[in-house]
Order: sequence, then C-alpha cells, then structure tokens
Amino acid sequence: QVALVESGGGLVQAGGSLRLSCAASGRTLAIYAMGWFRQAPGKERDFVAAITWSGGATYYADSVKGRFTISRDNAKNTVDLQMNSLKPEDTAVYYCAAGPASSRYTLASRSGYNYWGLGTQVTVSS
Repeated sequence: QVALVESGGGLVQAGGSLRLSCAASGRTLAIYAMGWFRQAPGKERDFVAAITWSGGATYYADSVKGRFTISRDNAKNTVDLQMNSLKPEDTAVYYCAAGPASSRYTLASRSGYNYWGLGTQVTVSS
C-alpha cells in the first residue's frame, strides 16, 4: 500500500506560481509512475502531468505544456509539480497519483494509477 499526501495548494493571482508536492509513505515510489490530475467543480478529473518511474520521461497536457514542470526525487519519496504563469482556468483540486502506468496512453489516463491522494485546492484569481 502507498499513502499519498499533497501539499502546496493555495490562492494565487493570475500569472503567479505555486509548487505542489506529493509525499508518499508505506512503500517506495521508485517503482511507480507518478501523475498529477486535476478536477474543477462539475468537471471530470483530467490529466495534467506524468513522470515515469525512472524520471526519464515526462508528459504534459497541452493546456499546461510550457508552464508546468513535474519532477521526482525517489530518494525522498516525493514528486513535485511546479506551476508557473497560472491562469484562472487552472483552478481545481489537484491530485497526486502513483501506479504501474508505462505507456504514453496509460500515463495520461486515470486507469494507469491505483493510488491517489486526497487532493489540494489551487485557486487562481483573475
């Protein structure tokens, strides 16, 4: 079992930055792909970014490409999401996920992950 806890959310003005962190306990994250997803009120939980278990490859939703950066530290059992140039449409609850995803398709899909955190709220004001 893996327990994931997100932190770093908050309220920020448009154009600002936030750094989300996800800490794991119970098992090393080194064997899992890690992803960030987000869910706005009344919408589906959507893919944001993913990183392979080795950190050798990263993937991003088109809407955040060039603004967000995912990284991981397997020694510390953490994965971060640096979010720059934030927009009001980035407002959502952000979830960290861990799982056996390996292909480009599964890394961007909720089905590729079997452990989820409870989420952290990000609100971007205009």
